Amino acid sequence: MHEPKSRRHLAGKAISPQPITGNETAAELVRNAFTAYNGGRLREACELLAGKMLQPEVTVGVSLSGALTPPGYGKSCLVPLIEAGAIDWMVSTGANLYHDTHHAIGLKLHAGSPFWDDVELREQGVVRIYDIVFDYSVLLETDKFYRRLLRLPEFQRPMSTPEFHYRVGRYVAGIEQRLGIEGTSLLAAAWRHAVPIFTSSPGDSSIGMNVAELALEGGKLVFDVNLDVNLSAAIVWQAKEGGGKSACWILGGGSPKNFMLQTEPQIQEVLGLSEAGHDYFLQVTDARPDVGGLSGATPGEAVSWGKVDPERLPDAVVVYCDSTIALPLLTHYVLAAGTRRPPRRLYERLPRFLELLVEGFAQQRDERIREGTFSEDDPAPRF
Repeated sequence: MHEPKSRRHLAGKAISPQPITGNETAAELVRNAFTAYNGGRLREACELLAGKMLQPEVTVGVSLSGALTPPGYGKSCLVPLIEAGAIDWMVSTGANLYHDTHHAIGLKLHAGSPFWDDVELREQGVVRIYDIVFDYSVLLETDKFYRRLLRLPEFQRPMSTPEFHYRVGRYVAGIEQRLGIEGTSLLAAAWRHAVPIFTSSPGDSSIGMNVAELALEGGKLVFDVNLDVNLSAAIVWQAKEGGGKSACWILGGGSPKNFMLQTEPQIQEVLGLSEAGHDYFLQVTDARPDVGGLSGATPGEAVSWGKVDPERLPDAVVVYCDSTIALPLLTHYVLAAGTRRPPRRLYERLPRFLELLVEGFAQQRDERIREGTFSEDDPAPRF
Protein backbone atom coordinates (compact mmCIF):
# COMPACT_ATOMS: atom_id res chain seq x y z
CA MET A 1 0.00 0.00 0.00
CA HIS A 2 1.34 3.39 -0.98
CA GLU A 3 2.17 5.62 2.02
CA PRO A 4 1.81 9.38 1.45
CA LYS A 5 4.92 11.48 1.98
CA SER A 6 3.09 13.72 4.43
CA ARG A 7 0.28 12.91 6.83
CA ARG A 8 -0.31 16.52 7.92
CA HIS A 9 -3.81 16.52 6.43
CA LEU A 10 -4.77 13.75 8.84
CA ALA A 11 -3.39 15.53 11.89
CA GLY A 12 -6.71 17.11 12.84
CA LYS A 13 -8.78 15.97 15.80
CA ALA A 14 -10.68 12.75 15.14
CA ILE A 15 -14.41 13.38 14.70
CA SER A 16 -16.08 11.63 17.60
CA PRO A 17 -18.41 14.02 19.42
CA GLN A 18 -20.06 13.13 22.68
CA PRO A 19 -23.83 12.52 22.54
CA ILE A 20 -25.84 15.62 23.35
CA THR A 21 -27.55 15.30 26.73
CA GLY A 22 -29.43 18.57 27.03
CA ASN A 23 -27.32 19.60 30.02
CA GLU A 24 -24.61 21.34 28.01
CA THR A 25 -24.00 25.05 28.05
CA ALA A 26 -24.13 26.80 24.68
CA ALA A 27 -20.33 27.10 24.72
CA GLU A 28 -19.95 23.37 25.38
CA LEU A 29 -22.36 22.62 22.55
CA VAL A 30 -20.32 24.73 20.14
CA ARG A 31 -17.05 23.06 21.17
CA ASN A 32 -18.39 19.51 21.02
CA ALA A 33 -21.13 19.32 18.41
CA PHE A 34 -20.17 21.95 15.82
CA THR A 35 -17.73 19.63 14.05
CA ALA A 36 -17.89 20.51 10.34
CA TYR A 37 -19.37 22.59 7.55
CA ASN A 38 -20.63 25.99 8.70
CA GLY A 39 -21.07 24.63 12.21
CA GLY A 40 -17.32 23.99 12.11
CA ARG A 41 -16.67 27.49 10.84
CA LEU A 42 -18.78 28.94 13.64
CA ARG A 43 -16.76 26.96 16.18
CA GLU A 44 -13.55 28.26 14.59
CA ALA A 45 -14.94 31.79 14.73
CA CYS A 46 -15.69 31.41 18.45
CA GLU A 47 -12.19 30.10 19.08
CA LEU A 48 -10.56 32.84 16.98
CA LEU A 49 -12.54 35.57 18.72
CA ALA A 50 -12.05 34.38 22.30
CA GLY A 51 -8.56 32.95 21.86
CA LYS A 52 -6.78 35.49 19.65
CA MET A 53 -8.81 38.55 18.67
CA LEU A 54 -9.57 39.54 22.25
CA GLN A 55 -6.01 39.39 23.50
CA PRO A 56 -4.91 42.62 25.26
CA GLU A 57 -2.76 43.88 22.37
CA VAL A 58 -5.49 43.61 19.71
CA THR A 59 -7.70 46.52 18.66
CA VAL A 60 -11.08 45.09 17.60
CA GLY A 61 -13.33 46.81 15.08
CA VAL A 62 -16.88 45.60 14.42
CA SER A 63 -18.86 46.41 11.28
CA LEU A 64 -22.64 46.19 11.45
CA SER A 65 -25.05 45.86 8.55
CA GLY A 66 -28.51 44.41 8.24
CA ALA A 67 -31.33 45.24 10.62
CA LEU A 68 -29.81 43.88 13.84
CA THR A 69 -30.98 46.53 16.31
CA PRO A 70 -34.76 46.32 15.64
CA PRO A 71 -34.92 42.75 17.07
CA GLY A 72 -32.87 43.84 20.09
CA TYR A 73 -29.43 42.46 19.22
CA GLY A 74 -27.98 45.77 20.38
CA LYS A 75 -29.25 45.18 23.91
CA SER A 76 -28.74 41.40 24.02
CA CYS A 77 -25.33 41.19 22.33
CA LEU A 78 -23.57 44.40 21.34
CA VAL A 79 -24.03 46.30 24.61
CA PRO A 80 -22.68 43.36 26.71
CA LEU A 81 -19.74 43.05 24.29
CA ILE A 82 -18.92 46.76 24.65
CA GLU A 83 -19.18 46.49 28.42
CA ALA A 84 -16.80 43.50 28.34
CA GLY A 85 -14.25 45.50 26.33
CA ALA A 86 -14.71 43.25 23.29
CA ILE A 87 -15.47 46.10 20.86
CA ASP A 88 -13.03 49.00 20.50
CA TRP A 89 -14.55 50.78 17.48
CA MET A 90 -17.44 50.27 15.10
CA VAL A 91 -18.74 50.99 11.63
CA SER A 92 -22.52 50.77 11.40
CA THR A 93 -25.27 51.57 8.97
CA GLY A 94 -27.19 54.64 10.02
CA ALA A 95 -30.35 52.53 10.02
CA ASN A 96 -29.09 50.33 12.85
CA LEU A 97 -28.42 53.41 14.97
CA TYR A 98 -31.78 54.97 14.11
CA HIS A 99 -33.65 51.80 15.09
CA ASP A 100 -31.49 51.51 18.22
CA THR A 101 -32.92 54.87 19.22
CA HIS A 102 -36.50 53.52 19.22
CA HIS A 103 -35.63 51.18 22.09
CA ALA A 104 -33.61 53.82 23.92
CA ILE A 105 -36.38 56.41 24.08
CA GLY A 106 -39.00 53.92 25.22
CA LEU A 107 -40.82 53.16 21.95
CA LYS A 108 -42.13 49.64 21.37
CA LEU A 109 -41.39 47.14 18.61
CA HIS A 110 -43.31 43.85 18.54
CA ALA A 111 -42.97 40.28 17.29
CA GLY A 112 -45.04 39.73 14.15
CA SER A 113 -45.13 37.54 11.05
CA PRO A 114 -43.45 37.84 7.65
CA PHE A 115 -46.64 36.46 6.10
CA TRP A 116 -49.05 39.22 7.09
CA ASP A 117 -50.72 41.29 4.36
CA ASP A 118 -48.58 44.40 3.88
CA VAL A 119 -51.39 46.32 2.22
CA GLU A 120 -53.49 45.74 5.34
CA LEU A 121 -50.55 46.74 7.57
CA ARG A 122 -50.14 49.96 5.62
CA GLU A 123 -53.83 50.75 6.00
CA GLN A 124 -53.54 50.19 9.77
CA GLY A 125 -50.41 52.30 10.11
CA VAL A 126 -48.16 49.33 10.95
CA VAL A 127 -44.58 49.09 9.65
CA ARG A 128 -42.95 45.67 9.10
CA ILE A 129 -39.28 44.61 9.13
CA TYR A 130 -39.66 40.93 8.18
CA ASP A 131 -41.24 39.50 11.37
CA ILE A 132 -40.94 42.69 13.47
CA VAL A 133 -43.78 45.21 13.49
CA PHE A 134 -44.33 48.63 15.05
CA ASP A 135 -46.69 51.55 14.83
CA TYR A 136 -45.89 54.19 12.23
CA SER A 137 -45.78 56.72 15.07
CA VAL A 138 -42.51 55.12 16.22
CA LEU A 139 -40.84 56.60 13.14
CA LEU A 140 -42.46 59.98 13.64
CA GLU A 141 -41.51 60.14 17.33
CA THR A 142 -37.91 59.14 16.56
CA ASP A 143 -37.70 61.73 13.79
CA LYS A 144 -39.05 64.33 16.24
CA PHE A 145 -36.41 63.32 18.80
CA TYR A 146 -33.60 63.77 16.28
CA ARG A 147 -34.88 67.09 14.95
CA ARG A 148 -35.16 68.52 18.47
CA LEU A 149 -31.69 67.29 19.30
CA LEU A 150 -30.03 68.44 16.10
CA ARG A 151 -31.34 71.97 16.43
CA LEU A 152 -29.14 72.41 19.53
CA PRO A 153 -26.16 74.78 19.13
CA GLU A 154 -23.56 72.02 19.59
CA PHE A 155 -24.72 70.38 16.34
CA GLN A 156 -24.49 73.53 14.20
CA ARG A 157 -21.18 72.78 12.50
CA PRO A 158 -19.42 70.12 10.42
CA MET A 159 -18.25 67.07 12.37
CA SER A 160 -17.15 63.47 11.94
CA THR A 161 -19.72 60.73 12.35
CA PRO A 162 -17.97 59.42 15.52
CA GLU A 163 -18.32 62.85 17.11
CA PHE A 164 -21.96 63.03 16.03
CA HIS A 165 -22.77 59.61 17.49
CA TYR A 166 -20.84 60.35 20.68
CA ARG A 167 -22.84 63.54 21.24
CA VAL A 168 -26.13 61.80 20.43
CA GLY A 169 -25.17 58.92 22.72
CA ARG A 170 -24.84 61.28 25.69
CA TYR A 171 -28.45 62.41 25.31
CA VAL A 172 -29.70 58.87 24.67
CA ALA A 173 -27.92 57.67 27.82
CA GLY A 174 -29.67 60.39 29.80
CA ILE A 175 -33.07 59.27 28.51
CA GLU A 176 -32.24 55.64 29.32
CA GLN A 177 -31.43 56.64 32.85
CA ARG A 178 -34.63 58.64 33.30
CA LEU A 179 -36.73 55.77 31.95
CA GLY A 180 -34.90 53.18 34.08
CA ILE A 181 -33.81 51.14 31.05
CA GLU A 182 -30.02 51.56 31.17
CA GLY A 183 -28.18 48.97 29.09
CA THR A 184 -30.72 49.09 26.27
CA SER A 185 -28.99 51.29 23.69
CA LEU A 186 -25.90 50.67 21.59
CA LEU A 187 -25.43 54.42 21.16
CA ALA A 188 -25.58 54.99 24.92
CA ALA A 189 -23.16 52.15 25.68
CA ALA A 190 -20.71 53.49 23.08
CA TRP A 191 -20.88 56.93 24.73
CA ARG A 192 -20.31 55.50 28.22
CA HIS A 193 -17.26 53.53 27.08
CA ALA A 194 -16.00 56.05 24.47
CA VAL A 195 -16.31 53.60 21.56
CA PRO A 196 -16.16 55.53 18.26
CA ILE A 197 -18.97 54.63 15.85
CA PHE A 198 -18.57 55.54 12.18
CA THR A 199 -21.31 55.51 9.55
CA SER A 200 -19.84 55.00 6.10
CA SER A 201 -22.94 56.31 4.25
CA PRO A 202 -24.41 58.91 6.62
CA GLY A 203 -27.06 60.07 4.17
CA ASP A 204 -28.44 56.56 3.77
CA SER A 205 -30.72 56.40 6.81
CA SER A 206 -33.53 58.25 8.55
CA ILE A 207 -30.93 60.05 10.68
CA GLY A 208 -29.32 61.42 7.52
CA MET A 209 -32.74 62.26 6.12
CA ASN A 210 -33.52 64.38 9.19
CA VAL A 211 -30.14 66.10 8.96
CA ALA A 212 -30.98 66.92 5.32
CA GLU A 213 -34.39 68.28 6.33
CA LEU A 214 -32.81 70.58 8.90
CA ALA A 215 -30.36 71.82 6.27
CA LEU A 216 -33.37 73.22 4.42
CA GLU A 217 -34.14 75.22 7.59
CA GLY A 218 -30.60 76.56 7.69
CA GLY A 219 -29.03 73.89 9.93
CA LYS A 220 -25.22 73.82 9.74
CA LEU A 221 -24.57 70.15 10.53
CA VAL A 222 -22.56 68.46 7.77
CA PHE A 223 -20.84 65.09 8.10
CA ASP A 224 -17.11 65.35 7.34
CA VAL A 225 -16.54 62.12 5.42
CA ASN A 226 -12.90 63.00 4.70
CA LEU A 227 -12.26 63.21 8.42
CA ASP A 228 -14.02 59.86 8.88
CA VAL A 229 -11.69 58.19 6.38
CA ASN A 230 -8.58 59.55 8.04
CA LEU A 231 -9.75 58.94 11.62
CA SER A 232 -10.57 55.29 10.89
CA ALA A 233 -7.19 54.83 9.22
CA ALA A 234 -5.53 56.52 12.21
CA ILE A 235 -7.10 53.97 14.58
CA VAL A 236 -5.62 51.07 12.62
CA TRP A 237 -2.28 52.85 12.09
CA GLN A 238 -1.84 53.39 15.81
CA ALA A 239 -2.99 49.86 16.64
CA LYS A 240 -0.13 48.53 14.52
CA GLU A 241 2.48 51.26 15.10
CA GLY A 242 2.15 50.75 18.83
CA GLY A 243 3.22 47.13 18.48
CA GLY A 244 -0.27 45.69 18.63
CA LYS A 245 -2.60 44.02 16.15
CA SER A 246 -5.79 44.95 14.34
CA ALA A 247 -8.86 42.72 14.10
CA CYS A 248 -11.97 43.08 11.95
CA TRP A 249 -15.21 41.42 13.05
CA ILE A 250 -17.69 41.82 10.21
CA LEU A 251 -21.40 41.20 10.66
CA GLY A 252 -22.96 41.11 7.23
CA GLY A 253 -21.17 43.09 4.54
CA GLY A 254 -21.93 46.10 2.39
CA SER A 255 -20.55 49.56 2.92
CA PRO A 256 -19.64 49.12 6.63
CA LYS A 257 -17.48 46.10 5.75
CA ASN A 258 -15.60 47.94 3.04
CA PHE A 259 -15.16 51.09 5.13
CA MET A 260 -13.54 49.06 7.90
CA LEU A 261 -11.28 47.10 5.56
CA GLN A 262 -10.28 50.09 3.40
CA THR A 263 -8.32 51.52 6.32
CA GLU A 264 -5.32 49.46 5.23
CA PRO A 265 -5.34 50.57 1.56
CA GLN A 266 -5.73 54.13 2.82
CA ILE A 267 -2.62 53.67 4.97
CA GLN A 268 -0.56 51.78 2.37
CA GLU A 269 -1.73 52.76 -1.11
CA VAL A 270 -2.93 56.33 -0.62
CA LEU A 271 -0.81 57.66 2.25
CA GLY A 272 2.24 55.56 1.30
CA LEU A 273 2.90 54.35 4.83
CA SER A 274 4.47 50.96 5.47
CA GLU A 275 1.91 48.41 6.64
CA ALA A 276 0.94 44.81 5.88
CA GLY A 277 -2.81 44.59 6.56
CA HIS A 278 -5.26 43.62 9.29
CA ASP A 279 -4.17 40.68 11.42
CA TYR A 280 -7.51 38.99 12.12
CA PHE A 281 -10.59 38.68 9.91
CA LEU A 282 -13.89 37.23 11.11
CA GLN A 283 -16.97 37.59 8.95
CA VAL A 284 -20.51 36.33 9.35
CA THR A 285 -22.32 36.53 6.02
CA ASP A 286 -24.94 34.79 3.92
CA ALA A 287 -23.58 36.21 0.65
CA ARG A 288 -21.82 34.14 -2.01
CA PRO A 289 -18.39 35.21 -3.25
CA ASP A 290 -18.90 34.15 -6.88
CA VAL A 291 -21.45 36.82 -7.81
CA GLY A 292 -18.99 39.66 -7.25
CA GLY A 293 -20.85 41.33 -4.42
CA LEU A 294 -18.90 43.08 -1.69
CA SER A 295 -20.70 41.23 1.08
CA GLY A 296 -19.36 37.91 -0.20
CA ALA A 297 -15.77 39.03 -0.83
CA THR A 298 -13.38 36.60 0.86
CA PRO A 299 -10.36 37.32 3.07
CA GLY A 300 -8.19 35.91 0.28
CA GLU A 301 -9.52 38.57 -2.06
CA ALA A 302 -8.89 41.16 0.66
CA VAL A 303 -5.22 40.06 0.75
CA SER A 304 -4.85 41.09 -2.90
CA TRP A 305 -5.90 44.63 -1.94
CA GLY A 306 -3.55 44.82 1.04
CA LYS A 307 -6.52 44.80 3.42
CA VAL A 308 -5.48 41.60 5.22
CA ASP A 309 -1.92 40.59 6.06
CA PRO A 310 -1.16 37.53 3.86
CA GLU A 311 0.90 35.96 6.61
CA ARG A 312 -2.16 36.07 8.88
CA LEU A 313 -4.56 34.45 6.42
CA PRO A 314 -4.85 31.30 8.59
CA ASP A 315 -6.36 33.62 11.23
CA ALA A 316 -9.30 34.44 8.94
CA VAL A 317 -12.69 32.78 9.29
CA VAL A 318 -15.85 33.25 7.24
CA VAL A 319 -19.06 31.81 8.68
CA TYR A 320 -21.81 31.44 6.08
CA CYS A 321 -24.68 31.97 8.45
CA ASP A 322 -27.37 34.46 9.41
CA SER A 323 -25.92 37.02 11.84
CA THR A 324 -29.03 36.67 14.01
CA ILE A 325 -27.97 33.06 14.68
CA ALA A 326 -24.21 33.54 14.94
CA LEU A 327 -24.01 36.78 16.95
CA PRO A 328 -25.74 35.48 20.12
CA LEU A 329 -23.60 32.32 20.07
CA LEU A 330 -20.39 34.28 19.54
CA THR A 331 -21.38 36.68 22.32
CA HIS A 332 -22.18 33.84 24.71
CA TYR A 333 -18.95 32.02 23.89
CA VAL A 334 -16.84 35.11 24.59
CA LEU A 335 -18.58 35.97 27.85
CA ALA A 336 -18.68 32.35 29.03
CA ALA A 337 -14.91 32.21 28.55
CA GLY A 338 -14.64 35.05 31.07
CA THR A 339 -13.22 37.45 28.51
CA ARG A 340 -13.03 40.94 29.97
CA ARG A 341 -10.80 43.77 28.78
CA PRO A 342 -10.60 47.33 30.08
CA PRO A 343 -12.18 49.73 27.58
CA ARG A 344 -9.64 51.43 25.32
CA ARG A 345 -11.83 54.57 25.13
CA LEU A 346 -10.56 55.23 21.63
CA TYR A 347 -12.92 58.13 21.01
CA GLU A 348 -11.01 60.20 23.56
CA ARG A 349 -7.74 59.38 21.78
CA LEU A 350 -8.83 60.16 18.21
CA PRO A 351 -7.33 63.68 18.07
CA ARG A 352 -3.89 62.36 19.03
CA PHE A 353 -4.21 59.40 16.64
CA LEU A 354 -4.93 61.81 13.79
CA GLU A 355 -1.92 63.96 14.72
CA LEU A 356 0.32 60.89 14.59
CA LEU A 357 -1.07 59.86 11.20
CA VAL A 358 -0.46 63.35 9.82
CA GLU A 359 3.10 63.27 11.19
CA GLY A 360 3.78 59.85 9.66
CA PHE A 361 2.39 60.95 6.31
CA ALA A 362 4.45 64.15 6.30
CA GLN A 363 7.60 62.24 7.25
CA GLN A 364 7.29 59.75 4.37
CA ARG A 365 6.60 62.61 1.92
CA ASP A 366 9.71 64.46 3.10
CA GLU A 367 11.81 61.30 2.76
CA ARG A 368 10.59 60.72 -0.79
CA ILE A 369 11.22 64.35 -1.71
CA ARG A 370 14.81 64.03 -0.43
CA GLU A 371 15.22 60.80 -2.40
CA GLY A 372 13.79 62.41 -5.53
CA THR A 373 11.03 59.80 -5.78
CA PHE A 374 8.04 61.98 -4.87
CA SER A 375 5.51 63.08 -7.46
CA GLU A 376 2.11 64.58 -6.69
CA ASP A 377 0.69 62.67 -9.67
CA ASP A 378 2.26 59.34 -8.75
CA PRO A 379 0.99 57.82 -5.45
CA ALA A 380 3.45 55.99 -3.27
CA PRO A 381 3.72 52.29 -4.18
CA ARG A 382 1.83 49.92 -1.90
CA PHE A 383 4.66 47.39 -1.63
